[in-house]
Amino acid sequence: MNNSPIFLSKPGIFCAAGESIQALWDSVVNGNQDGIKKVVAISGEEFFAARIDDNKIKNSSGRFDMRIIRIEEQALNQISDIIEITKSKYGVDRIGVCVGSCDNGTEFSLAGHREYFADGVFNNDYSIEMQGADYVATFISEKYGITGPSCAFSTACSSSAGAIIKAAEMIKAGFVDAVIAGGVDIASDTTLLGFNSLGAISDEKTNPFSQNRHGITLGEGAAFFVLTKEFLSENENEIKLLGWGESADAYHMTSPDPSGKGAESSMKKALDMSFLHPSDIDYINMHGTGTKFNDSMEAKAINIVFGDNKVPVSTTKAITGHTLGASASLELAICYEALVKNKGKNNNIELPLQVWDGEQDANLPELNIIDGRNKSIKKEIKTCLSNSFAFGGANASLVIGF
Repeated sequence: MNNSPIFLSKPGIFCAAGESIQALWDSVVNGNQDGIKKVVAISGEEFFAARIDDNKIKNSSGRFDMRIIRIEEQALNQISDIIEITKSKYGVDRIGVCVGSCDNGTEFSLAGHREYFADGVFNNDYSIEMQGADYVATFISEKYGITGPSCAFSTACSSSAGAIIKAAEMIKAGFVDAVIAGGVDIASDTTLLGFNSLGAISDEKTNPFSQNRHGITLGEGAAFFVLTKEFLSENENEIKLLGWGESADAYHMTSPDPSGKGAESSMKKALDMSFLHPSDIDYINMHGTGTKFNDSMEAKAINIVFGDNKVPVSTTKAITGHTLGASASLELAICYEALVKNKGKNNNIELPLQVWDGEQDANLPELNIIDGRNKSIKKEIKTCLSNSFAFGGANASLVIGF
């Protein structure tokens, strides 16, 4: 692969914490948890979840008008102008699509199979294609007439990090000149009940890195970028994907390696590829799910890699919910906005706040958690690291900066 930089467009996002990148930024810098509410699953059980209000979700133009496609399209529409400019510049056959997701069309699948088991036939609204992991990518190709490679990725919570990494690798390899990349996921009843069966759902709003943490609060949303081989003047900010790292724990189907070696590896690889030292990173958006094991191994890994640098860190999942396959791209969008909003500043720096009870687990290395109680940050924010450490030890770290 060549050493040319990869450029990121502005992000298009849609989630319970904000229907645009500005709205999401307002939520994360103010610690606004209004997007997290009690929901009732099909089982009758109640959970806290960051589900988008139904009245905010518009019908989609897709062949299958599913919730996941509706959410995906509302994020994509925010960057349609950049997509059209990219099409004109490179041609539709030189543009790819990479999407990370986990859930896809389970709400239609459940309804279809419920009718099938009752009456022996599927209803007319159901198609097996709805369940395909590929449709979230195929939809984008169809919507914009993109004829380059179209790929879908499903590595649990790191899915959209993998999508963005593969998008960058396709550009660097010369297969394409640009890629529409990101992720989308929904907080379906299937997902809620599945995570609950693992004992991973918190009965309160998630409380990451606290000694009182009890698990995840799930969410839903979408976030997309256009990655290009050169800076497009139509983009307001010259922000680059500087590097990335991936690793596999090879440890357990769901639990992370408690040593944090996989997370450590992905962060070190991302730094090496970026030609940066740990002291060069100005902010880390942690994976920070609020589970005992995931928070523990991530804190250990960050401490090993960054040591005494005391880089500012936070997890934003207590605001957005854990959006699963979309979480990496959504959190990269938050990092992108942190760079934009703090450009040229040496004081009055605003960073995403971590909402928690402030009672850090004494068994974990102490981190410089940004929660509004810290002293003011007096360092320009030029680089950000975003971590995604998924079930089964599918780890990915992304570095972006000017």
